[in-house]
Amino acid sequence: MLKGKPANLALIVVAQVLALALWFSGTAAGPAMAREAALPPGFLAWLTGGVQLGFVLGTLASAALALPDRLDPRRLIAAAALLGAAANALILALPVGDPLAILARGATGLALACIYPVGMKLAAGWATRADAGLVVGLLVGGLTLGSASPHLVNGFGGLDWRVTVGAASALAVVAAGLILGTRLGPGHAPAPPFRPGFALLLFRTRGTRLATLGYLGHMWELYAMWAWIGAYLAASFAAAGRAGAPGQAALATFAVMGAGAIGCVAGGLIADRIGKARLTIWAMAVSGACCLLAGPAFGLHPAVTVALCLVWGATVVADSAQFSASVAEHSPPGLAGTMLTVQTCLGFALTLPAIHLMPVLAERFGWGGAFAALAIGPALGCLAMARLLVPATATRPAAR
Repeated sequence: MLKGKPANLALIVVAQVLALALWFSGTAAGPAMAREAALPPGFLAWLTGGVQLGFVLGTLASAALALPDRLDPRRLIAAAALLGAAANALILALPVGDPLAILARGATGLALACIYPVGMKLAAGWATRADAGLVVGLLVGGLTLGSASPHLVNGFGGLDWRVTVGAASALAVVAAGLILGTRLGPGHAPAPPFRPGFALLLFRTRGTRLATLGYLGHMWELYAMWAWIGAYLAASFAAAGRAGAPGQAALATFAVMGAGAIGCVAGGLIADRIGKARLTIWAMAVSGACCLLAGPAFGLHPAVTVALCLVWGATVVADSAQFSASVAEHSPPGLAGTMLTVQTCLGFALTLPAIHLMPVLAERFGWGGAFAALAIGPALGCLAMARLLVPATATRPAAR
């Protein structure tokens, strides 16, 4: 096994990048599936939505059974990566458009529930108070880069969508082997098991309530943007008369989502300096503005549209890790694990209506109207995090 903090963190991040290619492999393959066969209504949206639903259910089950506490997190991640690889690969054996593919994506989400959150815990064992923002940012950066990687495979052009799906499963198998080579950090400690009776404390405690409301605003935008940015870019390039070589939109999508990895690391560094709440406000303000500018940028020269989307991709996820860190910081003693579990489940549950609403809005109001609706989330999130900056005593009338 590796020795030393940098080496272990690097291997954890690499394993996360590889395993999390499973998340958007179906989304990346969807357009090619649609060209190959007529798909049932809503099928493309559920290629992503199925993963989100599976992730929510898997997170609840994992926490309720206290799996990260009762099992070695490295072995749990490895087993989940192999399960996710198998579930994802099952799509290759099914006819195009078969509803069972959605169930396979749901099973992939169940597996990811034991990869991403448990990987966060594994990395947190190596973090200190001085670099917690950066360490968590690195892990979310791994999530971002891994999620973007299927679009990179598509970007080579001319490849069958089955290559994209198969490559994601193969990378997850490699990740399972790599994670077993890491060590537990000196700060590793079991999180408290999930207790439903404590769930309401998330909203009864001022700090966790505001941080969670900010997180929900962030999540309303994030996965809907990730799920549909590829379709937006392809349509925009075509409207500009510059569709270009096959795979151009896929490469642009990879670059946009991949920019989030840089945003996560930068966000972690900045948050450790200026504070988590301030970083989230700035990030949501910029990403919300990009939501509103997506309409005017549609159909312009690809360089202009991609430039806007690169800024969007970097900022839309730069704050993600800091919401979790804020909830942990404001949680009642001994309940940080429970609070984080509830926060994560609520956030990913909210992504489902956002993802499925996008194609409906795009058909009726165009891409500009659809993405403008996402701006509601970061706007409300900014308000919640701004209130978090104000001490609780400052909001109460002075005693007389």
